[in-house]
Amino acid sequence: MTKAIFLTILLAGLIVIGSSAPVFGAQLDTTLNPNNAESPFKMSYLKTVFIEYPNGGDLFDALGGTAWNTSGTADATNPGVQKLMMKLNEGIQQDGSQARISDLNVIYEFQLTGRNIQTSVDYRVVLEGTITNYIITEDSQKKLVDLGWRGLSTTSSIVIDGIEINIPLGVLATEEPILYRTFLGTEAESVLNRELMNAHYIVEQPLTNWHFLFDPTGINADANTFGLDESIQGFVVSSWTMGESSIREGRQVERVYEAEVMADEIYIIRSVQSADTANLSSIGFGALDVLDGVEIIGVTPTPPDDYMTTSTGGFPIMIIYGMAGMAAIGGIGFFIMSSRSMKKAAVGQQGIDPSRLVGYQTSASSGGYQTNRGEAQLKTDTDYTQSRNVYDDTQETAPQETAPQERTHNYKCTCDRGFNKNSCHIFRWQIIQCTNYWN
Repeated sequence: MTKAIFLTILLAGLIVIGSSAPVFGAQLDTTLNPNNAESPFKMSYLKTVFIEYPNGGDLFDALGGTAWNTSGTADATNPGVQKLMMKLNEGIQQDGSQARISDLNVIYEFQLTGRNIQTSVDYRVVLEGTITNYIITEDSQKKLVDLGWRGLSTTSSIVIDGIEINIPLGVLATEEPILYRTFLGTEAESVLNRELMNAHYIVEQPLTNWHFLFDPTGINADANTFGLDESIQGFVVSSWTMGESSIREGRQVERVYEAEVMADEIYIIRSVQSADTANLSSIGFGALDVLDGVEIIGVTPTPPDDYMTTSTGGFPIMIIYGMAGMAAIGGIGFFIMSSRSMKKAAVGQQGIDPSRLVGYQTSASSGGYQTNRGEAQLKTDTDYTQSRNVYDDTQETAPQETAPQERTHNYKCTCDRGFNKNSCHIFRWQIIQCTNYWN
């Protein structure tokens, strides 16, 4: 019964984990259309702050069981959003890109949940906007597209409708004044003053380390039967994906900052922001390049005729054939070495020479039936002392009944139970004293 309950809980956990969407610190999703002057993008930021009070205290009394949620939206007409657009464009310019954000909508949500041993504050901000000026140059065959704008970040304070959306400590100043006063002037202040809107890892990860794929569906003869958007009909779609943590792609790790605050009790503050990820697509076939230190792509409607690639981008197919050839050569070498080893092995009769063996019949007749069983033994017993049974040397052995011998016997026996001494059977339980000996 216990095993069944455990398996049920394990299965339920796997279902929940498998059906949950991954959570990232900063996540970019965009599809650029080089045929248009502007394209949409979406950037999401997420961070969680944990406030632990293992020994209770004033924060436990104030936060235990407390829960609240603050959320809102704003568009480009909001002064706070206008300031955010300006700061993001300044950051894009510092990264060397010429692209600009021309429109922006902001969605924010902050949620506090108080528990017995800790309180968590979840921060979430989503930017949905329009990017422009990403076309560097174009001709009749190719267009150069700027991708250096993708690290949308700002360290400035951004207030929308009286709510600070970029500095976590600022939210606590309006929603939880007791927390704000407790952390002000301590190490926790430096932890909570780290900006939420930070996507530097996305621009710092070279696009050559991202996974690359292109979809040729748009150039199929029957592409219109798939209900494709008109913008991609006649084109392939190139996609770059960042987020895998490996030696080639680079390590993607959580950003964790922690501090300890000594007030009426010891409180532990921990800020956690997961690794970043990005999905960047472009209409047409994109070839990576660098221009003045900024990563760009050269976009053509279709891929080159001789282009071969895999999900990691530009992996030559000849390397695959070469690896298969090396495996075949290795197999041939293995069989050659095995053949040589067999030829060097000893041939002919191995073990005991049959000429040194002699056969002995071991069967006995029973009535009119005789078997033909036998055994082989060495003709000489010179090596018998090397392999004889150690139990042959025991001082006392049980007497055994022996078959009649052709040798004569002299008996000096005193037998019990009235036996005649000349016909006395030599059994332990019948003899009191026996001094017989062999002639």
